[in-house]
Amino acid sequence: MNLSLVDPFVLAQDCPEALTGRLRSGHSTSIRFSHRGDLLASGRLDGIVVIFDIETNGVARKLRGHTRQVQSLSWSADDRYLLSASQDWKCVLWDLKDGSRVRTVRFEAPIFIAELHPKNHLLFVAAIFEDQPVLVDISSEIPVKRTLPSAPRRSQVERENASEKQAAQDAKQTSTVTVFTPSGEHVLAGTNKGWMNIIDTATRQVQYSTRLTNNLIIFIRTTASGRDIVVNSSDRIIRTLHLPDLTDPKVDFENMRLEVEHKFQDVVNRLSWNHVSFSSTGEYVTASTWMNHDIYVWERGHGSLVKILEGPKEELSVVEWHPHRPFVAAVGVDSGRVYLWSILTPQRWSALAPDFVEVEENVEYVEREDEFDIQPIEEIHKRRLDLEDEEVDVLTIEPVKAEFEPGEFRMPVLLDIEASDSEDEVIAIGAGQFRRKSPGQGRDWMNDNEAVASGDEQKKATANGTARAQNGTKRRRAE
Repeated sequence: MNLSLVDPFVLAQDCPEALTGRLRSGHSTSIRFSHRGDLLASGRLDGIVVIFDIETNGVARKLRGHTRQVQSLSWSADDRYLLSASQDWKCVLWDLKDGSRVRTVRFEAPIFIAELHPKNHLLFVAAIFEDQPVLVDISSEIPVKRTLPSAPRRSQVERENASEKQAAQDAKQTSTVTVFTPSGEHVLAGTNKGWMNIIDTATRQVQYSTRLTNNLIIFIRTTASGRDIVVNSSDRIIRTLHLPDLTDPKVDFENMRLEVEHKFQDVVNRLSWNHVSFSSTGEYVTASTWMNHDIYVWERGHGSLVKILEGPKEELSVVEWHPHRPFVAAVGVDSGRVYLWSILTPQRWSALAPDFVEVEENVEYVEREDEFDIQPIEEIHKRRLDLEDEEVDVLTIEPVKAEFEPGEFRMPVLLDIEASDSEDEVIAIGAGQFRRKSPGQGRDWMNDNEAVASGDEQKKATANGTARAQNGTKRRRAE
């Protein structure tokens, strides 16, 4: 849209206000915006990863490599690589230049969350179900997994006076969420006992620990600067904290104290929060609610509730804020649709035509006396010659504000995407007749044993169906 047509007061708004659209391609379970903000990755219930183009709301690419629900998604810094973690105990690194799988890493348990290193796409950290988190190096064909600690770092006095019971409890702790700081030098890990650990990526040692709650930490998200974090826990309280500059060599982890900046909760209804996210500038915190269809938005200046975005009549799970715009996307639990909230921008055509007037109803138009007069050909030719004498500047480059360098990766456009209409995957079987695709259809990446087994089952089913049809024909003829 031409920015001249938009009210400047609308452009100044930094918080979405209404449900403006929806995306659909299968049943979505997780979403994540790219750093540039032009793509939205969606992990589906059947294991397929779909890349949506935000400008057209169409499907840009489909990635097939999982057999179960996709748990989390993570983009590389240049938006070329995408890491997906699934309930099939596998993490897959995708190259979006051609849609190929760069690496596939299998674990011994389901994965809570997997996050790519912000500067090295061949390194990621993953939180494992009922196990210790791992730092995985996939620079070679055989991945190297290094275990990270989950036990909190105690002070010298606590270590000297530690009892056997406390040591046993620390040994049982597991990390439920792990994320990198924007510099990649540290990992923020939340445990099932409410501790948050700051782990050095190089040494894999816990440098600082603080207990935020007595309950399980569900999710951690940082701002783009890495100086602020938001923590969601099972005690129905969302906490924001301000971090010091961890890249500063003068940081004293021994004497560092992290204080909770704000606590966001619904005191009246005692709502639980499914997912949390920061706004593009970090000024707002948004959260989706359990067994509710509303999205809550708080501002961090005073810690007050700004707006409740009304959604569809279903519960919302994952909620993500666009990295540069007042634009929010959330996933419906029941339908699997991706709902979009944005700002309603009425067009002001008078900005381009000063004499333009919007009317509420039809009015009689009175033409001017010379409005539709036929001009002589000589006059028209003279005007064209005068326009040709004007000098056009084609060399001066106007400065344009851009968040990314122009030479960075852009995903190629594909024109042969199947089911690119972003709706349910259906197959036409006749005039006006449709059926859904079978769950295993199109999965040529599955192993040969499963393919052979499914083929044998189909042959048996076909044979049984033919036999039944023949028996039915014989019965009708006998009657």
